[in-house]
Amino acid sequence: VLQSSNSLKASYEDWLLTYGLSVSPFHIRWQTAVLNRQFYNWGRWKPRFLYLWFSIGMVFGIVAMFGSVILLGKTLMQTLTQMLTEAPKAQNDRMLQVVVSILSSGLFWGVPGVNLPVSQLTYFFSAILISGVIHEVGHGVAAIREQVRFNGFGIFIFIVYPGAFVDLFTTHLQLISPVQQLRIFCAGVWHNFVLGVASFIVLLLLPAILFPFYYTGVGALVTEVAEDSPANGPRGLFVGDLVTNLQDCPVYSVEDWNSCLEDISEKSQVGYCISAGTLQQLSFPARVYRRLDGTVECCSNNSLTDICFSYSNNLDRHLYACLPARKVIEASKVCRTNMDCQKDSVPSFCVTPSLENQTRLIRVKHPPHIDMFYVGHPMHLQYTVSLSSFVPRQNFLSIDLPVVIETFCKYLISLSGALAVINAVPCFALDGQWILNSFLEATLSSLIVEKQSRELVGFLILLAGSALLAANVALGLWMVTAR
Repeated sequence: VLQSSNSLKASYEDWLLTYGLSVSPFHIRWQTAVLNRQFYNWGRWKPRFLYLWFSIGMVFGIVAMFGSVILLGKTLMQTLTQMLTEAPKAQNDRMLQVVVSILSSGLFWGVPGVNLPVSQLTYFFSAILISGVIHEVGHGVAAIREQVRFNGFGIFIFIVYPGAFVDLFTTHLQLISPVQQLRIFCAGVWHNFVLGVASFIVLLLLPAILFPFYYTGVGALVTEVAEDSPANGPRGLFVGDLVTNLQDCPVYSVEDWNSCLEDISEKSQVGYCISAGTLQQLSFPARVYRRLDGTVECCSNNSLTDICFSYSNNLDRHLYACLPARKVIEASKVCRTNMDCQKDSVPSFCVTPSLENQTRLIRVKHPPHIDMFYVGHPMHLQYTVSLSSFVPRQNFLSIDLPVVIETFCKYLISLSGALAVINAVPCFALDGQWILNSFLEATLSSLIVEKQSRELVGFLILLAGSALLAANVALGLWMVTAR
């Protein structure tokens, strides 16, 4: 609208030029020369070290280019096989599934509310911006090291996704040798890899880094309970509670919490030892009937405290009793069969909650509070309760800080790794295009004398690489959204 106005067009374009702005549909770009001096200082710092640094980056970039093609090929074959067979994901295919998700989120970043939680948008966009800036800083510093003129640095926003870029003098780039070009073109991929590794090291050493302020290995600290969570209630979990056990599974960290819940969901429901006298005293007379899924219910009074339990007598007959859950479980030990309860001289039975398929009764210990008894699918408990392995040493310390650092490091690892993998692919408009062209010039100039023939070889490879990447991203997005 402003550019179509005769009276405002000139002043509007002057204003954009003054502030280094460029505006087009769905795209805003800002470029500045203010940081040029700093870039030149970095590019001239310890020349020998930078030469070695970017030479290692060049080797890494070339290896990554070939490795990305192999990885994309395997990922595509695995995805197509899964689509055609509709088979569940195998345990040994998880790495390829992670790559599919990284590729689809790396190129199209994420769809809020679909494959990206809205609550984590800040982490997501911050990690994208930092990964992009580090990527472009690598190109810029490498270019200055190779005596290429540096015109400026900029940041852009495409739709809602941020990024960065550097403006280099194209003529200088074309005059330097292919090996020098490779150092520049591989620098972005190399810096993204280094950033991902550094983030992984920080994540790995976080307990030691935060040791003066937080301690670990004592349980999983509750940091948030969703309003619609089954664990929300007067006898449920609260922010600041420390979970130490799920059933008979000890919990020392968030990883233990997740593995215990997974183990509970995969195994059959555990039972609880109860003496014959107590069983007779607590049981309520009730009618036994079968649910639609074939399981048995014997509590017909709609009580929130009573649960139907099944057990076997000495004649191996299956019997059922409606019992108050808390009284049965609190003073009992876990069992699988009646034999587990025969250590005492008092006759006892192993009573097991008779629940719907996939539903479990889980005893959650979070001392000094009374134990929580959860009835439902274990994964519902996992998805609606947020926890941390870090417990503050002082009350004034935030329980969210370690979670923020952990989450941000994971996003940096994922998105910076995605940029490294994707940009290394020999594909049009990506770093892989320029890496491939320079690599072919450096290796095939003596074998294929004519430049046009080398360019044709490069074009065919780029065409195949672009098709391979597009197929992976399309199928990856389909898997993330459609499923």
